[in-house]
Amino acid sequence: MKKDALRDKVAVVGVGCCRFGENWGQSAADMIVDAAYEAYADAGIESPQRQVDAVFTGSIYSNKGPHECSDALKLFGKPVTMVSNYCATGTDAFRCAALSIAAGLHDTVLVVGYDKPKDRGVAGPSVMMDRVRDLPQTPAGWFALCASTYFEKFGAGREDLAKIAVKNHHNGTLAPNSFLKREISIADALNARMISWPFGLYDCAAQTDGAAAAILTRSDLAPQFRDDFVLLKGAVVIAGPNPQKDPGNDFLSWKPTGWAAKEVYEQAGISDPMRQIDVAQLHDCFTLTELLSYEDLGFIEKGAAKEHIAAGSFELKGDLPVNTDGGLKAFGHPTGATGVRMIYENVLQLQGRAGARQVPAAEFALSHNIGGHPTACGIAILGRR
Repeated sequence: MKKDALRDKVAVVGVGCCRFGENWGQSAADMIVDAAYEAYADAGIESPQRQVDAVFTGSIYSNKGPHECSDALKLFGKPVTMVSNYCATGTDAFRCAALSIAAGLHDTVLVVGYDKPKDRGVAGPSVMMDRVRDLPQTPAGWFALCASTYFEKFGAGREDLAKIAVKNHHNGTLAPNSFLKREISIADALNARMISWPFGLYDCAAQTDGAAAAILTRSDLAPQFRDDFVLLKGAVVIAGPNPQKDPGNDFLSWKPTGWAAKEVYEQAGISDPMRQIDVAQLHDCFTLTELLSYEDLGFIEKGAAKEHIAAGSFELKGDLPVNTDGGLKAFGHPTGATGVRMIYENVLQLQGRAGARQVPAAEFALSHNIGGHPTACGIAILGRR
């Protein structure tokens, strides 16, 4: 993609998010409506049928396709596209929507990410796997291999992961829509039941139900919706090799994150991410995943995470606050919704509407998903005018 193909051509003018959790009392349609209508109200949209040109939706567990979203919102006679890219689904749906605007196909588009895995009656994404060959035993088991390798090479330990869990649990208590609103201590994290060494219970994100939405429009039209619109600076989704088959995999990084970061920084004009990015939402399916992403995104040098965690660099009052709403750790991970939920949080941060978790004077915000099968990474960077 050309470096300036997206920068400042697309704006986010409204966002919405339902409460994430074990939403037994809601259908997928209920959550979609909650998120979308909050986004409509946020953008001042009174007639979606007239004002929204197209819908891009993302879900992993829906067996109804894009029609589940169009039926819920009664947006008939419009193009409705479903995107599926495993954990990167929400970011990819957002990216596809932005590309449709930048290409001149649409003026104003709705993005909805959602999933309702709790109704499936089983736990964890691995139950969808219909074969054993080439697959990890569980997601926790796979990332645990990376953790033990990182510990051995760089001298980090479970205490460093525990500090990430404590941070994200704290931030989650400040986010109205989070699932887990409970402070934990380092001792709680270290003494919790073991899932897959070195991951205890508090190192692992839960599965939850949830939906989030965003309204995108041409940047020249954005002032018609609101004065404090947020501009898209860059968005990419990059594929990578299956790490289980990649002879160059060192278990110390997620290759597509590094590749995606390089491309999106070029799009957004970012040369020093630790200094220029003010707030970031990172894919903390496990605490170790967040740790690796600090380094893979170029915030810090490889192997330096231990020192920065100890210094509080990524806490709310640190140099670069990460997962200001508690991340996947506090919200859980309804797969298709997560990337759009991150966009929701970053828009609130850039508009100064994040309440007790607000990062002062944030100008640039990054969201990051790993996912896809076998691997992928999606990153979006937003900025104030």
